[in-house]
Amino acid sequence: MKRLYIYYCITSVIIVFGLLSCKKYLDIVPDDIATLDNAFATRAEAKKYLFTCYSYMPQNSVLGDDPGMCGGDEMWQPITTSGYLQIAVGSQTVVNPLGDRWTTLFRAINDCNTFLDNIDKVPGMEETERRQWKSEGLFLKAYYNFYLVRMYGPIPIMKTNLPVNATEEDVRQYRAPLDSCFSYIVQLLDEAEPNLPLAIINEQEELGRITQPIDRALKAKVLVYAASPLFNGNTDQSTLKGQDGQPLFNQTVSSDKWDSAVAACKEAIDICQQAGFTLYHYLPTFQQYNLSDTITTQLDIRNSMCEKWNSEIIWANTQVNTTALQRMVSTYWDPATLDQAVTAGLLSPPLKIAEMFYSSHGIPISEDKTWNYNDRYQLQVADSADQLYIRRGYTTAHMNFDREPRFYAYLGFDGGVWYGQGIYDDSKPDTLFYLQGLAGQRNAVKAGGLYGSVTGYYIKKLVHFQNIVQNSGTYSATNYPFPIIRLSDLFLLYAEALNEAEGPNAEVYKYIDSVRSRAGLPSVESAWNAYSTNPSKYTTQSGMRDIIHRERLIELAFEGQRFWDLRRWKEAYTELNKTILSWDIQQTNAAAYYRTMTFYNQKFRTRDYFWPIAEATIERNFNLSQNIGW
Repeated sequence: MKRLYIYYCITSVIIVFGLLSCKKYLDIVPDDIATLDNAFATRAEAKKYLFTCYSYMPQNSVLGDDPGMCGGDEMWQPITTSGYLQIAVGSQTVVNPLGDRWTTLFRAINDCNTFLDNIDKVPGMEETERRQWKSEGLFLKAYYNFYLVRMYGPIPIMKTNLPVNATEEDVRQYRAPLDSCFSYIVQLLDEAEPNLPLAIINEQEELGRITQPIDRALKAKVLVYAASPLFNGNTDQSTLKGQDGQPLFNQTVSSDKWDSAVAACKEAIDICQQAGFTLYHYLPTFQQYNLSDTITTQLDIRNSMCEKWNSEIIWANTQVNTTALQRMVSTYWDPATLDQAVTAGLLSPPLKIAEMFYSSHGIPISEDKTWNYNDRYQLQVADSADQLYIRRGYTTAHMNFDREPRFYAYLGFDGGVWYGQGIYDDSKPDTLFYLQGLAGQRNAVKAGGLYGSVTGYYIKKLVHFQNIVQNSGTYSATNYPFPIIRLSDLFLLYAEALNEAEGPNAEVYKYIDSVRSRAGLPSVESAWNAYSTNPSKYTTQSGMRDIIHRERLIELAFEGQRFWDLRRWKEAYTELNKTILSWDIQQTNAAAYYRTMTFYNQKFRTRDYFWPIAEATIERNFNLSQNIGW
């Protein structure tokens, strides 16, 4: 009877948190203790277990695994498409939540706990290596907790796995207050940091494993999140309490959280610079052409994302094959090979994203007193001054002219030059590949929207410039691990935290201007003073907040960051209730094509800031309170 009771408790733990492992030796019941010991009997077996802990990493950029890609508003496909696009169109459910990670990531935390409980048993390991592996387990546990908090808000804290003699009440855990969740995540990261390496020595085999710069950068991001409006004094969550009656969201805004974020960001920047990280700049190595400054700046921007393990990549996901992503977003080049589907040209930015990018002067097009915002949808013909951005003599929308370099480095559009495709001599602009997007042309939408952009814009940023589509229908792609944290991300987090803690000052300007400079833009001060209809905007905290937010949305566009940033700033309710517009892509002439069309009327409710906990999970553990609105 006692054995049956113990077995029932363990089974309950597995059901409540979804901790059942796919490997038999992790099924911890009394009769299987020996198999668990075998998992840590040698260094080689223990390393396999560590890599099992890594294997739960969400796959950034994979459309079926990363809600940041298509769950927001910056990338669209045909509305019939399933997956995370259904979150964007408001089809989330509580019965079977889209992208539910509760089970998977609590299983990951369980495996991390098991690893940490047993790594000291492994014989013959060097203590330096043992401590490093333990720190990797601590970091991964922190990351999985952070991912859950970012999705669900307050969660149960599983500091250790429950023992075999756990009671039924022990099994049914309560959600911890949000501040306790963040404090625990930071504690894990601080415990991990001292025994992690400054850099990976064996790059061929170990890039992607955790280092001190990764640990400090994640801590910086965690504390910026903790200080942001969604998590800091969020009165919309005032009624969310645990089943024990404990409030889960602190209702008092704490400025101290921004101070902590400032310190963490500066510490992360310092250790990243100590490790040799710098903002990326392109150095030509494969061809003899003396590229123009225009194309060199574009490659500075594009390759900061697509060149594997470049000087800016602090952490990248090695479990992701970006060749599939590049096939998905790259325009197809030859209609004769359409049936071979080597590229699809999907994931289409709407007009609001195209409008988000700055003018060539480095300020919003709606604020630039020299840029005709009211005529942005009117037609204009490109001349020789535009020929490295837009095909000379081509008629396209005014919105595509006189924009910042990131607009041209990130976006493809009708008439736009797409540098690459095996053509690298920019001294002959008329030979460079360019897009033709009107109905019936080579890059127009095809097959009922299953090929080609559904809005009229393409995502160039995610495609390596050396990729080539052959006329034979083959696609030569340069694969790269998808970045999770870049140095530019960290610089902008620091500028944001400083502005919130102290207001705009020289240090704030320094870090945002460093990102702008790499993007070929003047400083905030000079740009706003010279060209803005609101020249003093950067001198106030609220004005600088708007500038920093927009700079993040532009610099990190299409990297899965916007989805989470809009939420933590509590700007999603405003931004994700705007109409999604496209060009009239079924038209064969420019005058008709460049009319705006409603692609989708997006809806976002306050409840959508957090995922629902699946009904079945709540039924199994009635000590879990459901998120508001679900």
